[in-house]
Amino acid sequence: MAESTHGIRIEGLRKRYGSGDTAVDALKGVDMAVAPGEVVGLVGPSGSGKSTLLKCLGAVIEPSAGRMTLGDAPIYDEGWRIPDLRALRRDKIGFIFQAPYLIPFLDVTDNVALLPMLAGCPNALARTRARELLAALDVAHRAAAMPSALSGGEQQRVAIARALINRPPVILADEPTAPLDSERALSVIRILNRLASQYQTAIIVVTHDEKIIPTFRRIYRIRDGRTEEEAGEGRVPD
Repeated sequence: MAESTHGIRIEGLRKRYGSGDTAVDALKGVDMAVAPGEVVGLVGPSGSGKSTLLKCLGAVIEPSAGRMTLGDAPIYDEGWRIPDLRALRRDKIGFIFQAPYLIPFLDVTDNVALLPMLAGCPNALARTRARELLAALDVAHRAAAMPSALSGGEQQRVAIARALINRPPVILADEPTAPLDSERALSVIRILNRLASQYQTAIIVVTHDEKIIPTFRRIYRIRDGRTEEEAGEGRVPD
C-alpha cells in the first residue's frame, strides 16, 4: 500500500435506485481520492448521499456506473472486478460504526480476534495480534473484560482495534464519535490519525460532529449526490 498513490480512488461514481419515472439518482458522479495514511472527512446534510456512498465504498451495494480503485487494483469498473465481495470486505475494508456492535458473549480479545480467525488465522496468533492492537489503543488492561463492563469510549477503542485487525488498506468510519463527549471524541480522532500513519491506512470519516470537523486536513462535502473537495483546518489534537 505504501507504494500506491491512493488508498482508494473513485471516479464518476453513480447510483440510481429504481427505473423510469420513479428512478432516484442518489449519486450523480462522485469523485474522491484518499491516500494511504490520510484521514479525510465526508460531511453533508441528511439525504445528500452519504450513506449510499459509504455502502458503495464498502461493497455493500453495487453502484450504477463509475470506477473504484483500491490501491492499484480496480474493484469496480462498470461492474465488480472482484469475484468475492465478502472476502474484499473482510480483508481490505475496515468498518467503524456509530455504535460499537461488540459481540456481548465474547471477551474483548476475542471480539477483536474473531475476523482473522474466520479468515483462517490460527487462534493463538489472532489473539496475539488483537492484544497488540489493544495495547496500542490503551485498552490492554481490558483484554479479558466483557463488553458490558466497558465504558463507551473503551468500547469504541475496541471497535477501532477490530477494524484494524486485518490491516485493511481502507477504513470507513460512520459517525464514530457521535455518542462520545468532546474529550473522548477528540481522543478517537487522535487515535485514527496515529494509526492511519502507522499502518498507512486510508480512513474516511462520515460525520455531522462539529467537534471533530476542524481536525480534518481535507473534507469532501456532498450535496445532492455530488462531492466538492475543500481544505480543512487540520487541527488534530496532540
